[in-house]
Amino acid sequence: MTDMALDRAPIPSPTVAETRTPTDWAAQPMQQRIRSRYAAERRFRLLGLVAVLLSAGFLAFLLITMIGNGARGFTQTNVQLPVDFRTAPVMIDPAMLKDGNADRILSNANLPAVTAHAAKKALGDDWDRLISPNSWLELRKAIKADPAILTQAVTIAVPAATEIDRAAKGDSSADAEAAYKKLKAQGLVSTEFNTGFLTESDATDPTQVGIWGAFKGSLLTMLVTLVLSFPVGVLSALYLEEYAPRNRWTDLIEVSINNLAAVPSIIFGLLGLAIFLNILHFPRSAALVGGLTLALMTMPVIVIAGRNAIKSVPPSIRDAALGVGASPVQVVFHHVLPLALPGILTGTIIGMARALGETAPLLMIGMRAFIATPPGGIMDPATVLPVQIFLWSDEVSKGFVEKTSAAIIVLLAFLLAMNGFAIYLRNKFEKRW
Repeated sequence: MTDMALDRAPIPSPTVAETRTPTDWAAQPMQQRIRSRYAAERRFRLLGLVAVLLSAGFLAFLLITMIGNGARGFTQTNVQLPVDFRTAPVMIDPAMLKDGNADRILSNANLPAVTAHAAKKALGDDWDRLISPNSWLELRKAIKADPAILTQAVTIAVPAATEIDRAAKGDSSADAEAAYKKLKAQGLVSTEFNTGFLTESDATDPTQVGIWGAFKGSLLTMLVTLVLSFPVGVLSALYLEEYAPRNRWTDLIEVSINNLAAVPSIIFGLLGLAIFLNILHFPRSAALVGGLTLALMTMPVIVIAGRNAIKSVPPSIRDAALGVGASPVQVVFHHVLPLALPGILTGTIIGMARALGETAPLLMIGMRAFIATPPGGIMDPATVLPVQIFLWSDEVSKGFVEKTSAAIIVLLAFLLAMNGFAIYLRNKFEKRW
């Protein structure tokens, strides 16, 4: 065949597979890759859903367990104790109790003997297994509320013993169950809301304990922490972000603050023990020392959150304020700080919530003392809710188990209230541009 014939020979047309490029969406390899990507996305979404469900399950288990155990701590079983003060071994003139000497007189009235006399008469020889050892305190409250009962025969509700209280809630031995059923058949027991748990302080008897002393100590400690850490932390963030020169010293300070935010809390407890107790000789176990120690721990968190919030304010806000004649100080306090306040408040509440749940630094400065009366001020001996929970969880008596769970519920409610207040403040001060 000649060269001319070869030039005129028809060129075969390419097949469909040869005309498709590697990026052709209709090609088989591309379709396979697309199906593989979609399958990977479905697996990732499924794993995310499983992770969320696991987290929700653990949270639900925690809440159900705490509420199930703690709800019983808010109730108390009482025994109706008939007391005839006319024949009881007590000699007190009701008129003497009206002169403000009630506490002194009643402390010498041997009310435990009165309670024992009445309980043995009404409940039998095993009365001490049926009522709390501190039941006489209820007699004291009743007499202080109405001294006229010293000339009458009355029925006073006194706390049942721990085993009887647990039997009323379905968690006790067979002997306690039988004793409870016997009292119930006689109409001598009742289950009521335990107001004393919210108004009393620590005690050796689980039927007499309350959280008010620890809760008030937490409030005073958090007040000292907030008063010290918030202004110092915010002003430090403003200076470092707006005024401090950029050099090696400010870099060193920034690194130090970031490291302090990650230091274990017990180190701050050692620092508080060394400075506030051993050097400055502040009163041990006081809310002031606890607040100072927690302020040292909270301040780096506030500084970091404050710097990030200030940095997020657009530079155009500063330029516009300077353009209309505002001074640098006015720019910072009239424009930058109000716009950064929601982020600062969020960081502050996060730091305060962390401080509220701390126990290690407070144990180091001695805030694990037995506090039978609520503190009157920041200089009085005090404890806080987390430490109180820790102490109750270490008690031998099983009656403290439900009290521990109930205190945890109060602590969680306090944290939720703080977070809700933070969200309210953030939404109130938040400004959009």
